[in-house]
Amino acid sequence: MPLPLQGLSAIVTGAGRGLGRAEALELARLGAAVVVNDYGQPGRDGSGEASTAPAERVAEEIRAAGGRAVAHTGDVSDFEAARALVALATDTYGKLDVLVNNAGILRDRMVFSMSEDEWDSVIRVHLKGHFNTTHFASAHWRERSKASGGPVYGRVVNTSSEAFLAGSAGQPNYAAAKGGIVGLTTSTALALRKYGVTANAICPRARTRMTEDVFAGFGEPAPGGLDPLAPEHVAPLVGYLASPAASRITGQLLVVHGGMVAVVDRPRVAAQFDSAKETFSYEELDGVLGPYYADRAPDETFAATEVLSLKRA
Repeated sequence: MPLPLQGLSAIVTGAGRGLGRAEALELARLGAAVVVNDYGQPGRDGSGEASTAPAERVAEEIRAAGGRAVAHTGDVSDFEAARALVALATDTYGKLDVLVNNAGILRDRMVFSMSEDEWDSVIRVHLKGHFNTTHFASAHWRERSKASGGPVYGRVVNTSSEAFLAGSAGQPNYAAAKGGIVGLTTSTALALRKYGVTANAICPRARTRMTEDVFAGFGEPAPGGLDPLAPEHVAPLVGYLASPAASRITGQLLVVHGGMVAVVDRPRVAAQFDSAKETFSYEELDGVLGPYYADRAPDETFAATEVLSLKRA
């Protein structure tokens, strides 16, 4: 029986470590030929000299297991590097079928203390990095669709975060970027649907270099057991969304961790108030909105994410 991704090619960005590495290995295990992208800077804040080693190690790991992989060490936040990344996939494998955007950095600070560079750098790597690769991948699929006169195979899996869903006081740059990625994903899904391409986003929870301090003391594994926050819990969903079986799934946001997948609904209207006249007055707004919020705690808006909470070990 052929593997689910046999004959397909994939790009995984930020794949030298953590989640990206687990995702690249899973796609290869399912049969895909993989371009392993990682800029290779040692600091999770994007500091340090870039290195080819992380991407090359993962590509070699895939090849040693009998798969096909090449490494790319460019910075996806650079428009031309993203162009070269997609070109490497199409030149090496003849086409691109799957794009998994995972690359990112952290520069945490409260909004009143954050510098312009701390804001710009995180938005650039996460949000612009997602756009850059999606731009060139979608152009490739559009051209192939026009040449064939019909739909083509294309999958985009983007990486958002629960920091967007429930807020994160010390990560205004990261939360904003991850919210932007959801908007980019839904827009991409609508734009590429007629070409046969799907686009979805995941909110993964995993213990990696990026989150080692965030999850310290949470969900510690039992002796000899698999860490409930291991990246290996996330990778199968990425593999599934990349597969032919997920052809009907697009424009979706899914939370995944520790053997759990939750489909996040789009925002719903919680209440509606209509003005007595053509438009509201200040007094009338106070008369309807004041009582509505009077008995609600400030964080009640995020009650829907309560099911996703973790208990400290």
